[in-house]
Amino acid sequence: QWQLVESGGGLVQPGGSLRLSCAASGFSLRFNAGGWFRQAPGKEREAIAYVGNSEYSTWYADSVQGRFTISKDIAKNTVNLQMNSLKPEDTAVYYCAASRDLAWSIKPDEYDVWGQGTQVTVSS
Repeated sequence: QWQLVESGGGLVQPGGSLRLSCAASGFSLRFNAGGWFRQAPGKEREAIAYVGNSEYSTWYADSVQGRFTISKDIAKNTVNLQMNSLKPEDTAVYYCAASRDLAWSIKPDEYDVWGQGTQVTVSS
């Protein structure tokens, strides 16, 4: 059974950093596309970062470009999101996802394995 479990969320002050981790079980993330999404209260879910099977295969939403970094740790079978220079508007529930069939995708509908989400709150 393919499963993803996020961790690392919490409360942080504006300008601070957090690192989210997403642990996979039942499959290897090595050859599968991975992504991070977020959903703020009253807003639609948005894609913020994708990673393929190469460290050079990444994509970022404009809202997080230059501040967030997505990566895979093959040894730990995780997809990670390093978040720096956090802003109050980054407050949301963050979800990781993976594609069963694809090594790379920037289409949210092609991600079919999802974690349960972790809350990130940026506030002073």
